[in-house]
Formats: sequence, structure tokens, C-alpha cells
Amino acid sequence: MASFKLNLKALPFESQSVTYRLGADFFPDDEPAEVIAADIEVEAVIARKSECDYELSLSCHGTLTIPCDRCLDPMAHQVDTTYRLSVRQEGESLDDSRDNLLVVPEQWRELDIEPIVRDTVLLTIPIMHTHAPGECNEQMMEQLQSHHAQPGGEDGGQSDGGDDQATDPRWDALRKLKNNN
Repeated sequence: MASFKLNLKALPFESQSVTYRLGADFFPDDEPAEVIAADIEVEAVIARKSECDYELSLSCHGTLTIPCDRCLDPMAHQVDTTYRLSVRQEGESLDDSRDNLLVVPEQWRELDIEPIVRDTVLLTIPIMHTHAPGECNEQMMEQLQSHHAQPGGEDGGQSDGGDDQATDPRWDALRKLKNNN
């Protein structure tokens, strides 16, 4: 696999392209999104604009296999994204506080783009990732349905109007406040 470290000082004043193939081993186990399998192709194009200015463009395409949030079975997530980043060498400290601009210290000879590539791919995963309706594991869906809280149960839901259920007086006081408004 090609190195993710780009030698900034040695780059010519033209565009260069590097292609990476990412598998599941590229994504560490401590990431919030558990990646079961991956087949992602990343094309990184770096262009030197001046002595200290560079343009980085990432184009990521492929598939991640991640667990469904609803049934926990593996599901395929399509990755198709691009990301552009300007890199400037100036000063003595790293500054990544601005969108699409990364300022690196002048003394840095190399830029490691591995975390940038990882974040670009992982940020394509939606907050809630589930199978399409009807594609989740049926047994798990039955279990979820059987444990679903029902209105009027012991979960603090509203009663069905029957006076034979004993309620916590604190809930009664809250209901009075709610009903007065």
C-alpha cells in the first residue's frame, strides 16, 4: 500500500495522484462506528500551488459493512464522496480550526493524510444507519416488538382511564399541573 505521508517539500509544482485501497483493517476498533468490512478506493490528488500552498482532493468510492442500528445484522453502506482541503505551511503551530484549510508548521516536511482519509470516509455514515424497511432481521424485530413499552404500563405512561390502578402520587401531581395548562 502506498504511504499516507506526503513529502511536501519534495512535491513538484504539478498535480500528483495516489490511489489507496482501504479494507476493514484501516479502521481501528476504537472508532464509534464499527466497521465490519470495507472495500473503499481513495484517489488523493495533491497539487502544489506555491512554495507553501497545496490543494488536496480526496475522492472516495466503495462499500462499508457496518451493523444496523435496529437489528444489529451487517448492512452495506455505499461511500461516494469527495473532499477538498487547502494546506498552507506557515508559522510554528498546527491550525485546523477553519473549514477546508489546514495550516501546518513550516518545519513539517511531511503531511500524514491517513486521519483525513479516515474521517472523510467515516463521516459518510449517517447518525442512524438501518436497513431499508422490511430488510431487518425478522427475529430481532419480533423481540424488539415484544419489549416495546405500551401506553398505560409501568413505564410511566398514561393510564387507560381505569381507576383500579394505583399510581404514584408524584405523577398525579404532575398530571394536575399538565391538565391546568
